[in-house]
Amino acid sequence: MTETARPPFRLGFLAFVEHSGIEGGRSRGLEEGLELFELAEELGYDVGYVRHRHLEHYLSAPVPFLAAAGQRTRRLRLGTSVTPIRFEDPVRLAEEAATLDLLTGGRLELGLSSGYSDNEGTFSQAYAPIEGGLREAVDARVERFIAAVEGRTLAVADEKVPFAEAGTELPVQPVSPGLRRRIAYGAGSLASARRTGRQGLGLQLSTLNTEATGLSFEEAQLASIEAYRAEHARVAGWASHASVSRQIVPYANAAEQAEVQWLLDRDAARQGGNPDLPFQFGRVASGTGERIAEALAGDVGLRAADELVIALPFDHPSDVVRRILTVAAQEVAPALGWAPGLTAGSGAPA
Repeated sequence: MTETARPPFRLGFLAFVEHSGIEGGRSRGLEEGLELFELAEELGYDVGYVRHRHLEHYLSAPVPFLAAAGQRTRRLRLGTSVTPIRFEDPVRLAEEAATLDLLTGGRLELGLSSGYSDNEGTFSQAYAPIEGGLREAVDARVERFIAAVEGRTLAVADEKVPFAEAGTELPVQPVSPGLRRRIAYGAGSLASARRTGRQGLGLQLSTLNTEATGLSFEEAQLASIEAYRAEHARVAGWASHASVSRQIVPYANAAEQAEVQWLLDRDAARQGGNPDLPFQFGRVASGTGERIAEALAGDVGLRAADELVIALPFDHPSDVVRRILTVAAQEVAPALGWAPGLTAGSGAPA
């Protein structure tokens, strides 16, 4: 690690979990996902995130999955990156999130996002159309979700309510202390990062920027983090928290390289792709653990962040995914200044 590199405050991973291989009331894909979380805890990871998808064979209901993962782990924090709130009833999500947080001893790290704006024509068939524009609908749902998580009054009892006197102010139940400070938003642009800061949320940055600014991928994320922190400091009475996702492809020999060659080919195609596309992909660091660490040490976006999240590949054998998870924790992250246990349970203070 270079002298100017700032070590990540936490180490996390982001997994595609499948609900595939269903037979006899069990899913091999879900079981492999739970086994991955168990391995991550053994390796000392601080946080494990799942991607939240709809109408695909990846995880569509992360709350019960993370509840199960919480029973298989004791220390590892559990989160989503990200839950598209366009498909959620914000009050029901708040009830489920608080319940999950209490079941796991305050370990939930919930990341939100807008949804799939380009595919609204398809998704509205299954999840009902939204009124007005997606941005307005998402902002309203995020605001209502935060209100519910904070325990604000969302209803007032009338004379027909059997469990409270008329006029009683009613928040949703349960309310989990500290959860409000562990809600984040996945931003892909500078404007979105600023909005996230103004909402007093944590910031999640992925391996994709949704706008091209003329800056490098890493420089653009640095600008987003700086803008986010400035806005967050104006509204929140607790520390900001920014995470960045990075994909790595470790291999130590030709056989291992052959197993992940498609990832290397995809990265080469993306980096040499159409310059007119309105988004940027982050570079994939590859090779030995030492070589990957050297590449990440010069990453200005990572140096500005509080957390490094290893984005694991999809549709790949579980042994390859587990190897990536292991190399990241045993070789890459320690070279950047991280050590197991030093940041367990850290993040925005509860």
